[in-house]
Amino acid sequence: LGPHVTGGLIKALGFDNVFSNGLTGYDVGSSVGGSDFNPFDKSEAEVQRFCQSYMTELAKYVGPDIDDPTMGMGVAEKEMGYLFGQYKRINAKFTSGNVPFMNKKSSEVPGKAVVLFAKEMLKDINQSLMGKRCLIVGSGKTARAIASKLLEYGAIPLTFSDESGHVYEPSGIDASKLRTISNIKLDRGAMLGRYVISSTTAKFNEPSNIFDISCDLCFSCGPIKSIDAEAVTQLADNGCMGVIEAGHKNVTIDARQRLKSRGVMYAPHIVTLTGVNIVHAHKHDLTDATLETEVHRIYNDVKSAATEFNARGDLFAGGSMVGFLRVADAMLAHGAI
Repeated sequence: LGPHVTGGLIKALGFDNVFSNGLTGYDVGSSVGGSDFNPFDKSEAEVQRFCQSYMTELAKYVGPDIDDPTMGMGVAEKEMGYLFGQYKRINAKFTSGNVPFMNKKSSEVPGKAVVLFAKEMLKDINQSLMGKRCLIVGSGKTARAIASKLLEYGAIPLTFSDESGHVYEPSGIDASKLRTISNIKLDRGAMLGRYVISSTTAKFNEPSNIFDISCDLCFSCGPIKSIDAEAVTQLADNGCMGVIEAGHKNVTIDARQRLKSRGVMYAPHIVTLTGVNIVHAHKHDLTDATLETEVHRIYNDVKSAATEFNARGDLFAGGSMVGFLRVADAMLAHGAI
């Protein structure tokens, strides 16, 4: 949800998702939806009424064992609750295996999967997440799930950002500080600036550009095209060794080329955002061990394809190739040429 949503954007993301979903190897299709309704300048009652109206139409296309709506920009647990409530009102069946098809269990999986892909990428150069200083661009559900998982692996989240700017903790954001930030962001329209009231060490918009902060890894959960070639140059100059996309098309085409020329590792969204599909494929039986196994399998498929097609180490090329070949094979099997 948001004013940035257009028909062209939805079509582009839908096309992109076909290949991203294809590379997972699961029997899943692809669909993308959204609205230019801006929830951040609306009252709670207005958001609730919109979600109910939206689900009245969407209910024709989703449901248990059909398709699962997922969170996205402007859509968090509260909005999902409104959507599910309306679905229950107009449908007799709303569970699969006695579990609601729109449940909270999967809300953190996409963020966890992003971190696991970063872990696999570092493993290739004999390094780990332990002690890595991590820049996080964004502050939504996925960004906070990434920070939580990074803490589990001993990494050090440094920042969060939103429309108001960014907060920077030079010594890192621990579990207690993360809970404070999460509580702030659960209030609709609340900005990160409130966090500095509760922290004596936090810096707000200092330095003025978040990419001037020295880091080892950058996790981008911000808006589309939030990392351009200039941002990559700043990151590389400050010692960043890898950029991991955790949002759709965060890195521009020019930025991808700059990452390659500067020797900075890059994990593209077509690979890292497959956590949603892992949830869909494994339903309610998904465990942390299964998630890690599936991420390892997908990563190796992508890496092998990149090597096979003379693009060794290029995860964007490898992911695109695996996705395209699997979609093409399916089309041929179905008689489409």
